[in-house]
Amino acid sequence: MAQNPERRAALVDAAIDVLAREGARGLTFRAVDTQAGVPTGTASNYFANREDLLDQAGRRVHTRLAPDPASVAHALETPPSRELVRHFMHDIVRRVTADRTGYLALLELRLEATRRPDLRRTLTAQLQPEYEESIRFHLAAGLPGDRSTVSVLYFAMLGLIVEHLTVPDVIAADPLESLIDAIVDRVVPAE
Repeated sequence: MAQNPERRAALVDAAIDVLAREGARGLTFRAVDTQAGVPTGTASNYFANREDLLDQAGRRVHTRLAPDPASVAHALETPPSRELVRHFMHDIVRRVTADRTGYLALLELRLEATRRPDLRRTLTAQLQPEYEESIRFHLAAGLPGDRSTVSVLYFAMLGLIVEHLTVPDVIAADPLESLIDAIVDRVVPAE
């Protein structure tokens, strides 16, 4: 396997672009090579097989969508409140909107995981700890609510994000910001 980390990262980012545009069925080494603008056969030198490429794309997409630790630390300088939760929810939507391609690729990976047990295990191994970390973070920060609050907020925001990125006309009558605020107001208890 080739070991140039910059080239590998560029190929994985190209795979994410292909996933978002063509779906998992369109993800081939040739499509990745074309997207990355490298000679045909390059991706096959970096990834053992298509499963490896899907796995690497899943890992990379989570890195791309992660919050900036400095921004989180800065936000936590304010007292825990429903407003702070609202800030974090707006930030999530801002990040996924800014990297729409990355999130759409993640949705494609989730769909493909229904057909590929190995990918399902990989995604579960990534998503389960992230879900639990969301709960731990919320509780440790002293934000209003309990585990159930965070779970409902997580799944409500997931649904809103899917609609926003895939069929935005469904929610076009309601400003996105207002929908986020409504979710927070209805799920997160008042201080």
